[in-house]
Parts: sequence; structure tokens; C-alpha cells
Amino acid sequence: MIQTQSYLNIADNSGARRIMCIQVLGSSNPKYAYLGDIIIGVVKDASPNMPIKKSDIVRAVVVRTRKTSRREDGMSIRFNDNAAIIINQENNPRGTRVFGPIARELRDKYFSKIISLAPEVV
Repeated sequence: MIQTQSYLNIADNSGARRIMCIQVLGSSNPKYAYLGDIIIGVVKDASPNMPIKKSDIVRAVVVRTRKTSRREDGMSIRFNDNAAIIINQENNPRGTRVFGPIARELRDKYFSKIISLAPEVV
């Protein structure tokens, strides 16, 4: 459950380390973002000598949340941190590697490139 002003870790090698959510994208002003939702964020911490700098405005997809998520089959899933992956306008990741587990809900939302880069899909 990500809302405005929430901080998220970055789970790829795009250059950003942490972002702050400034808007949740979706139908008619949604309050919260869940697994697989797209947000707009500002980079708060970045690695040096990388294409993404501090204070850049980026689009990202939420891949892990601390809030327990309930699946259709009755199983619930929860992660240790809130994490996102920075994407471009075509919903492809800007980084070339993905770190940590990724939720299966991204497959249902057609982020197949992120799923193929992930080391583990939970």
C-alpha cells in the first residue's frame, strides 16, 4: 500500500537507490498503489556516475510491498520492504538487472520484461 510521500527502495541497477512517490497513476485519482501499479516518483538517493540523478522525476512499477497482499487463490504474500523498478514510457525497465524477489502479480499486468530479468518470482 504505497501512497504519496512513501519512500521505496529501487530493485534494479538504473542508478537510483531510493525514490519518493509523488503520484499514483490509475483511474480517477487513486489513493494507494499495490503490487504491479505504476507510480511517479522523485529520486531521493542515487549512485554517482549513472544516468539517473538525484531529483529526477521517474516512472516506476511497484514490485514489493510490506502490506500483506491477498491473491485470488486465498494465499497472502508480504515482503520485507517497499520496492519499485524504474520504467520508461513503454513500460520496459531502464536498468538491465533486477535484484531480489518479484511478485507474480506483475505477470498479470504484462510486465514480462521485468519478470524475465527477475532472479525469483514469488
